[in-house]
Amino acid sequence: MAMTSLPKSYRAIVLGASGGIGSAILRALEADGDCGEAVGLSRSGTGLDMTDERAVAEAAATLSGDFHLIFCATGALTIEGIGPEKSLRQISPDAMLKQFALNAVGPALVLKHFAPKLARKERALMGFLSARVGSIGDNRLGGWISYRAAKAALNQIVHTASIELSRTHPQAVLAALHPGTVATSLTAAYAAGHTAMAPDESASLLLAVLDNLDPSQTGGFHAYDGSLIVW
Repeated sequence: MAMTSLPKSYRAIVLGASGGIGSAILRALEADGDCGEAVGLSRSGTGLDMTDERAVAEAAATLSGDFHLIFCATGALTIEGIGPEKSLRQISPDAMLKQFALNAVGPALVLKHFAPKLARKERALMGFLSARVGSIGDNRLGGWISYRAAKAALNQIVHTASIELSRTHPQAVLAALHPGTVATSLTAAYAAGHTAMAPDESASLLLAVLDNLDPSQTGGFHAYDGSLIVW
């Protein structure tokens, strides 16, 4: 997957680079002959704890120069063995806070500490893994309250950040991205009845969607097939 809209020898960062989709994103960028550098960061690989601001800040501080693509592929559906709720009776304040810490606050910290790394005078892209279940308008099944709410919060964070970034980075595009049902450890227990695509296929599609967005579309919520998802 060539990122044709970015400058030659563009530089990229992938956060969550050890996960199913994150590792596929990193592979795609490493295979792109126009990518001059692709940095992979993750908890298991580099010790990046998305819920620890000091860790996020220190990871950003180790990188110098401008970057043209930052992809945040972090997130989890099951945290510490606790999966999504099936009913209101299963709501746990502690589990809900952990969902928000990883799926919403973590990406917000990435924006705080990594967005300043984006090139200001050239096209720059920043993508965040969201999920269709984070759409309020598309929710017709209920359940999964903590995960849905955390992803909805992520979408708002990305949209709000895009407004601020457009003032200092007029060529930048931020996007919340739904990867589809992907064959990863995150979805293994919940993908029954759904056709799951390979991580490399999802990564290629997500990068293509991001590559084709223009600054007028910054802050949007898009699916892997390029369609716009209702908030």
